[in-house]
Amino acid sequence: MERLQKVIANRGYCSRRKAEELIQAGKVWVNGQLVTELGFKVNATDYIEVEGNALGSANQKVYYLLNKPRGVVSTAHDEKGRTTVVDLIDTNLRIYPIGRLDYDTTGLILLTNDGELANLLMHPKNEIEKTYLATIEGSLTPSEFYALKKGIVLDNQKIVIDYLKVKKTNEFTENVLITLHEGQNHIVKKLFLQVGHKVVKLKRESYAFLTLEGVPVGQYRSLTIKEVKKLYSLK
Repeated sequence: MERLQKVIANRGYCSRRKAEELIQAGKVWVNGQLVTELGFKVNATDYIEVEGNALGSANQKVYYLLNKPRGVVSTAHDEKGRTTVVDLIDTNLRIYPIGRLDYDTTGLILLTNDGELANLLMHPKNEIEKTYLATIEGSLTPSEFYALKKGIVLDNQKIVIDYLKVKKTNEFTENVLITLHEGQNHIVKKLFLQVGHKVVKLKRESYAFLTLEGVPVGQYRSLTIKEVKKLYSLK
């Protein structure tokens, strides 16, 4: 037997905190009975409805969008005992990140237990676009900007940049918005180093059509069924 709000969160409907709000608001039913107490416990066979939506079984696939903080590793387990992206998700299900963000990189990362979708999104042929906001040392000269736009060769492969825009410049650094569909490790940092600029701060702003809107740093949300279907359609 587990607390109702925990079961709702584990089955991917929403966060545990949001589940508690829904229970107290009278929007959760168990076996046809309204439940408003947070201490209520259910088992695997109980029929649960949230806001009129029937929850799937405990082995239902779950999908989360996390706004990764700096200093968190993008793996399910870390041998050094550091905080992982999985640690930030309130679930007992075995989930893992789709792709990686560096230890010091922040922003949007997806987590799931759906191996089929993870493989689809990470396969190079599907060319999933990702947008980053990079803070670089110094400022791009016009020739450096156009060299990036034209495409940079890294490890004998030409990297195509889909979008590049200078956002803001100050005396020592410059913010640059960059969109690309390549998936190499440290690729954004390597691209700017190739034209003579070190990336001092990096944030992933979007992944395909998904953004960080409404998700503070360190927080997450479940993807909607519509969003999951749209991700599958990117194949």
